[in-house]
Amino acid sequence: MPVPRRPRPSLGLPRPSLRRKIAALAAATACLVAVTVGVLVHVWSAHDIRDRARMRAFNDVYAAMETYRRTGTLPDGAELDPEGLPAVLRSPADGSRRTAYDGYVENNVGPSVWGAQRVAGPGSPVLAVQINMSSELHGLRRLDASMAVASLAALATAVPLAVYGAGLLGRRLRRVSDTAVRIASGDLDARTGPVGGGDEVAGIAATVDLMADSLGHRLRAERRFTADVAHELRTPVGGLLAATDLLPPGETEDLIRARVRDLRGLVEDLLEISRLDAGAEQPVRTHVPLGEVVRAAAARTGLGAEVTVTDTDAGDATVETDPRRLERIVGNLVANAHRHGSAPVEVAVDGHTVVVRDHGPGFPPELLRDGPRRFHTGSAERGTGHGLGLTIALGQARLLGADLLLGNAPDGGAVATLRLPS
Repeated sequence: MPVPRRPRPSLGLPRPSLRRKIAALAAATACLVAVTVGVLVHVWSAHDIRDRARMRAFNDVYAAMETYRRTGTLPDGAELDPEGLPAVLRSPADGSRRTAYDGYVENNVGPSVWGAQRVAGPGSPVLAVQINMSSELHGLRRLDASMAVASLAALATAVPLAVYGAGLLGRRLRRVSDTAVRIASGDLDARTGPVGGGDEVAGIAATVDLMADSLGHRLRAERRFTADVAHELRTPVGGLLAATDLLPPGETEDLIRARVRDLRGLVEDLLEISRLDAGAEQPVRTHVPLGEVVRAAAARTGLGAEVTVTDTDAGDATVETDPRRLERIVGNLVANAHRHGSAPVEVAVDGHTVVVRDHGPGFPPELLRDGPRRFHTGSAERGTGHGLGLTIALGQARLLGADLLLGNAPDGGAVATLRLPS
């Protein structure tokens, strides 16, 4: 079984990949912003609650001390030497007012801020006021919950928007990628056109179109040069061939005639390639028996080739094609097998498929990877030549709507498989 040529390259980006990456980035950014804002709001709010509690405790101690000194009674909320008073507020001997935070929780009494001041000098009792912060901290927890809900809502909104934006960007990039694939496949007229946005993607699209314009211009110039050279050489080569008839018979005449015929064949091949490149060729289709056409084409080469035709129930398979171009393809494949391979050369016809195989070194890897190239025969062990036979065969196959696959047999030898349309 032949090894098929490398499939058409795909430069397109994986469709869901960009969306997933942008959505993940948007989600991570939203989460980071939400966490950062939530932590800052929590810290600032807790600090503000504690500062306000300290100020309230300071003012309540001042007011309670004034009332105690004036009336000798303690107002509501004020105590002398209470049990839960932090030790740091019992130690000072002066009469200054101080506050302290007590995070100890007992009997559902939450964290508190104490304010304290000695009634008189050292040894006198300490008047203290306790400001419970439970209600403020409960409000802080509600604020945290509201921030979490708002963050989840923002995340649920940001991710779909990011996915939608990534889809727009991905579609624009795919247009550029599809154009690059078409150009790489030989469609030099492929263009992306305006993609909108005026951003980097639009710049890439314009650059790809500019590259395609430049590449197409250069290739068309080279093809025109090849066609012009072939046309200019055709007349002098014909004159040379006619002049060889005037030479006296002998070894020199045979040698010159053979070289001139080779030169004429090269010129004819160049003309044929230039017509295929220019799209000037049109097939003339008719119904023909495939086996008979292949036998005739192999015999016309004058080279040995074993032709095997697998008959169907209705006899020899009939195809609708251009027999002259089909003979050209088969003849080039057989000639290429003899020139670059080794005998025996086998030609098998089965249904609408023609397989030409030799027993030489096989096609080189670069030919299987990049396809046939003009004036390039591959590795040195495949012999010499102009590298035009496979190029012409491939061009004629495309003109007929057929597939020409090149590969190597597992046990050695080059294999060319021509599949004609049904």
